[in-house]
Amino acid sequence: MTIVTLNKDNFKSEVEESDLPVIIDFWADWCMPCRMMAPVFEELSKDYDGKMKFARLDTDHDPELASRYNIQGIPALVITKAGTEVDRIVGFGPKDTIKSKIDDILGRA
Repeated sequence: MTIVTLNKDNFKSEVEESDLPVIIDFWADWCMPCRMMAPVFEELSKDYDGKMKFARLDTDHDPELASRYNIQGIPALVITKAGTEVDRIVGFGPKDTIKSKIDDILGRA
């Protein structure tokens, strides 16, 4: 599945109006844990194809959107349903750990 690059112009249509739950990777280019998360996020997007939308938001380019979700540390993965946050995962973790957390969150969502 394609990972959507979010910005203020497409955020409403891609996140708030999405029929699928959305997981947003809040990241920045200078953040080494964020760079480590990128390939894990890409792999996960393939595992959840059709079940969840994967999107990335550069906190340096759109700080107002990061602020809206009270992002205080990156990487931060925020899971939303109909634009409302249902949970988040902060910090880098191995694929299996993040997959387990996503499965748990989806089971509750």
